[in-house]
Amino acid sequence: MFRHGVRTFATTSLRRGLAAVAPQEPTQHLLNVSKAQGISKGLVGAIGNTPLIRLNRLSEETGCEILGKAEFMNPGGSVKDRAALYVVKDAEERGLLRPGGTVVEGTAGNTGIGLAHVCRSKGYKLVIYMPNTQSQGKIDLLRLLGAEVYPVPAVAFENPENYNHQARRHAERLENAVWTNQFDNTANRRAHIETTGPEIWAQTGGKVDAFTCATGTGGTFAGTTRYLKEVSGGRVKAFLADPPGSVLHSYFSSGGKLIERSGSSITEGIGQGRITDNLKQDVDLVDGSMTISDEKTIEMVYRCLDEEGLYLGASSTLNVVAAKEVAEKLGKGSTVVTVLCDGAYRYADRLFSRKWLETKNLLGAIPEHLQKYIVLP
Repeated sequence: MFRHGVRTFATTSLRRGLAAVAPQEPTQHLLNVSKAQGISKGLVGAIGNTPLIRLNRLSEETGCEILGKAEFMNPGGSVKDRAALYVVKDAEERGLLRPGGTVVEGTAGNTGIGLAHVCRSKGYKLVIYMPNTQSQGKIDLLRLLGAEVYPVPAVAFENPENYNHQARRHAERLENAVWTNQFDNTANRRAHIETTGPEIWAQTGGKVDAFTCATGTGGTFAGTTRYLKEVSGGRVKAFLADPPGSVLHSYFSSGGKLIERSGSSITEGIGQGRITDNLKQDVDLVDGSMTISDEKTIEMVYRCLDEEGLYLGASSTLNVVAAKEVAEKLGKGSTVVTVLCDGAYRYADRLFSRKWLETKNLLGAIPEHLQKYIVLP
């Protein structure tokens, strides 16, 4: 009897407790959580599906929606994780890369880091050729991630000793090895046709008027542009942003007649001296182009940190400046999307160094109230 009474009391109490937390309408947070993907299958499963962040201050300033694809949230810290995964998958699918094989690439930037992560997760060796102008920190990071790194003299692409050509020859000397050729391997472009473009379209509910970003290999700009143009029936406009020292703005603004290079830039991994195979197929989709000065780029590094809490690298903030200019061109009510390629973590010793900024004559480009963030000598 006593036991039965206890059991009844416990059951009754539990029912009362459940009644106290009767079903309610789910909060927005719970709805958002319910849409999450759950568990990713290894590192490669975590690449992509990055957030689209509204840049509040710039959106209010322009009367537009300015949105940045947070590619710095990929496992390797940049948009290049997408291309790295796709060029490796492409080599596997074509039988060029088998278990225990070697990936070889010429890269001065984030592609190497993305490849290092992907190759580690898949059990491949990685060999990287890069210009010897790169920082020791970048070389050390690649080696830490298991890559074999060869810094070589920085020479023009036309020179047979260019780091890309040396990478190709290295791969040709090995068995079960592939040169992934990020600049002209269109698996790079396909990564953005199949992932970045569809993500942007879904995240905006199809309400996007323009896409803009800079280009190095051409993959991100061309692939994303191709998808957005096709899915919108050509409605979405595409604007290419270019740093000083790149030829692409002169090429597009002259209708393909001029390839002029002038100046240099503090940005890394963007700008180009030729039309790559990744870009070549989509040159007719470009609605306009612009050159973004280093002064505007460095100011936006500090503005994004101060106003948005976003710690972005220079290529990302060049894209943000471009998005702002495109928004002003299209007019109030427009939605403009760009790419936040990576964070400032790998560039802090320069972007936030007073001495470096003075050397580049960029200190004066940073408004006085933002100079409090210049914390390095």
